Amino acid sequence: MTGTRHAAPPFPPQQQDEVPGRTAPMNPQPDHGEESYVGHNRLSGKAAIITGGDSGIGRAVAIAFAREGADVLISYLNEHDDAQETQRWVEKAGRRAVLMSGDITDTPQCNALVECAMREFGRIDIVVNNAAYQMTYDSLDEITDEEWDRTFDTNIGAMFKIVRAAVRHLKPGSSIINTTSINADKPNPGLLAYATTKGAIQNFTGGLAQFLAKRGIRVNCVAPGPIWTPLIPSTMPKEKVENFGKQVPMERPGQPVELAPVYVMLATDEASYVSGATIAVTGGAPIL
Repeated sequence: MTGTRHAAPPFPPQQQDEVPGRTAPMNPQPDHGEESYVGHNRLSGKAAIITGGDSGIGRAVAIAFAREGADVLISYLNEHDDAQETQRWVEKAGRRAVLMSGDITDTPQCNALVECAMREFGRIDIVVNNAAYQMTYDSLDEITDEEWDRTFDTNIGAMFKIVRAAVRHLKPGSSIINTTSINADKPNPGLLAYATTKGAIQNFTGGLAQFLAKRGIRVNCVAPGPIWTPLIPSTMPKEKVENFGKQVPMERPGQPVELAPVYVMLATDEASYVSGATIAVTGGAPIL
């Protein structure tokens, strides 16, 4: 199948053995807005931290932020090839891209991300907590304690730690954007641990928005539906990858670029009265 912006299933076989997966082997290639996203300086002079910024939604957000005038620190686990490609597109937009690899389940790594951003940019205006881990399981017996803990430590534990470290540097008008999921409202039983963390992220976002309102810091989350990223072929069984996205009304997965404008909107000063919100990007599937 050739890559198209709105590619629909069925997709060819393409299982990946390593989590969180790589972009290069994917067919069709995800669209991150490399050739289509047009910026309008809506984030001029701002600096952002983006976790999971090497690929998928994180890459699309990094490209969009850069084209809107922001410098970005791209946090990722170990996908150096993907991270360098994201860096190339950010720099092509004329903005700075600082890469920082490491495991954000470790508290020192979370603190180091914030310290690095302050050292490199002298400010933090936007924090995008986007990194996530998931695996598919057919029964509870398959989910080990280690697997459960890894999912929570990556998806919600790191989010708390990064926000805790960053908030002392955030000034009024700053924005925190967390990636939740349609699974927060419609949990997929095969993604039990992941879906549970996504519900926690939505709750965390609502509480944190109230907590930080008096400081002028806004907190929102984006709830994607099925999005075509490396997590899909690296964490889902063959038959689910082949038909990925068919279950939503649009009968296709979203492309990462289709989420980028929502993150941009939430990061801009134009969204000054938007906080505590969950924005759904789900291909027509309603959420509560």
